Amino acid sequence: MDGSAATAWQPEPGWQRLPGAGPATVGLWSAQMGGRDVVVKRLARPDPYDARGPLAPADVNYWRRAADVALSGVVADSPGLREAPVVRVDEDDEGLTLVHVRVEADDAPGLWLAACLGRFAAADLGTHPWLARDQLRSRLALVERRGGWRTLARTPMADIADHLWRHRTVWLDRCDALPQVAQHGDPSAANIPGRVPGGEGAIAIDWAHLGRGPVGADLGYLSLATREDVEPLVEAYVDALPAGLASPDEVVTGARVMAVYTALTRLDWALARVADGEGALAGKFRHPSVAPYIYAMQRQVGHIEALLA
Repeated sequence: MDGSAATAWQPEPGWQRLPGAGPATVGLWSAQMGGRDVVVKRLARPDPYDARGPLAPADVNYWRRAADVALSGVVADSPGLREAPVVRVDEDDEGLTLVHVRVEADDAPGLWLAACLGRFAAADLGTHPWLARDQLRSRLALVERRGGWRTLARTPMADIADHLWRHRTVWLDRCDALPQVAQHGDPSAANIPGRVPGGEGAIAIDWAHLGRGPVGADLGYLSLATREDVEPLVEAYVDALPAGLASPDEVVTGARVMAVYTALTRLDWALARVADGEGALAGKFRHPSVAPYIYAMQRQVGHIEALLA
């Protein structure tokens, strides 16, 4: 598995390719090492002439954060959520190879996951320079550099999208004023696949966005991938928070802003992928690659109305 200047890194024979990849991820594989089932993730070192954000430790897309998390052990035994056991982390001139014990999948209910996030919010992550900051603000800044929600401007919800886009800094500032807590940063149900054996918490994977952010933000992100609506998730999350950390209204604000702005950004991205094809844009709302994002947006109607008010 070790790379060298003379030989480019390659997966070992017998490794099985897995789906899933991030900006810096070369690939994922399932394998066996020392009699254990493991998952191998390969990260490519960015070209310093092409990438600024991925080389900045506090940037949301910092390329080696997952490795720093694994090496630090900061979430090896954290409350609510913890990292899958680390087997090894190898580094070479081309990048990094992370090996974790493979987690047995458990289809956990959304309310239980929300409670896990509430307990994790109180985790002490220390002061590591590579902890992510301003995650939603950074993601919307990337959208801004691409011209904003340009495809949503061509839909019947153009006026709503325009209002929310123009007022994004108002809501980001309000979120900055909320209690700042530990957050996984990408807590989809797929990234919280297992339960701690004999414990109350969950085992999470893909810690590439670990950091601190507004209370409830992780919950809003999770709500986009659960059957439950935000309201019961908030109740489960608040019940699991340490007393006095945040009020239910503060949690709702953090969850609402994250859910609405993430849902609309994803919908704009999905529409942009099919917009230039043959036919009117309105006729593509039922396209298989768009319909799930339309549904996710529709689930946010009440929260969109609250932000408009």
